[in-house]
Amino acid sequence: MTDSTSKRRGSQMDSLEKMTNRSEQKSRKFLKSLTQKQPQELLLVMGTGVSAAAAPGIPALRSWRGCLEAVLEAAEQLEVLHPGDVARFRRKVGKDRDLLVVAHDLIRKMSPRTGDTKPNFFQDCLMEVFDGLERHIQNPLVLQSVLSLMERGTMVLTTNYDNLLEIFGQQQNKPMESLDLKDKTKVLQWARGHVKYGVLHIHGLYTDPCGVVLDPSGYKDVTQDPEVMEVLQNLYRTKSFLFVGCGETLRDQIFQALFLYSVPDKVGLEHYMLVLKEGEDQFFKHQADMLLHGVKVVSFGASFDHFPGYVRDLAAQICRQRSPDADRVDSTTSLGNACQGCAKRKLEENGTEVSKQLRPSGLRHDTGYSDHPRDLLLNTSARLG
Repeated sequence: MTDSTSKRRGSQMDSLEKMTNRSEQKSRKFLKSLTQKQPQELLLVMGTGVSAAAAPGIPALRSWRGCLEAVLEAAEQLEVLHPGDVARFRRKVGKDRDLLVVAHDLIRKMSPRTGDTKPNFFQDCLMEVFDGLERHIQNPLVLQSVLSLMERGTMVLTTNYDNLLEIFGQQQNKPMESLDLKDKTKVLQWARGHVKYGVLHIHGLYTDPCGVVLDPSGYKDVTQDPEVMEVLQNLYRTKSFLFVGCGETLRDQIFQALFLYSVPDKVGLEHYMLVLKEGEDQFFKHQADMLLHGVKVVSFGASFDHFPGYVRDLAAQICRQRSPDADRVDSTTSLGNACQGCAKRKLEENGTEVSKQLRPSGLRHDTGYSDHPRDLLLNTSARLG
């Protein structure tokens, strides 16, 4: 190989590296209208992308299509669905665009002929698909980021059947709670901000025999309850929803029934959605369409590999926001004790050694991860700052 050829190839590699770095830097740009939000001003909506990032080894967590394919395989193995029906639903899963409708039809098929969805074999199939979830957490970065936001007051709801976030949070000694819409008392407490580590599953949870719901008719007691609906819709009017790992959430019938139909002024709202940028035209069209619903669509990058790092850095920036009331809090009060994390972060950013007295209890855990979510994100924040 000649010297000129080596130089040319070296120059090409340098150019490629620069392009990659520029692309990564571009993917790390954040909207200041989002990063300047206080964590308690946000309500995070988790989709399948969060679970897929945390446990990539489970195909059912990657998408609705992957989930339905896994359910059908389980139904075939458990012999709870006629082979002809398995084949028919597999064709529908492969070609139909509206997979929520397909999932609803599948639940109906695996339920009593009375039309009631409980008991049903769909839930048995989900239990088979999600068996041993805790063993499959390979990359907890996104879960750590979500947990750090929750610690500072961000509320969380999900369209997912799995409880990966709760499992991970419990490993960090957090009092996690899985909630569904059928428990009115808990829903009201959560919506009013009284269940700090509560995760609301609007489709139900796979561990609950009666909790799997895809159609708004399954929640008639909720949608026809003025008190519950007012509290839930008020969240959409007063919080900024942050859609993370979501695809078709705004087309989800239950999400629409709870938040969209009864909130008339969508343009006056300011919500956010993180998406994969698969193509220029498609992305910018989606961005324009969602703005009509009061949702600002932003890209985390052109590859799903960028997703965990983007969420980590975004959460770190949001967690750096200091509460306007923080300076007026006496550290000897119960509220002051709750803000010790803020003081610890400020000292660390200034390069001051933190006294052990500021360290909150319960940081040790035996999950094999060397950093607590809060410490990981605070260190990331310091590097970014």
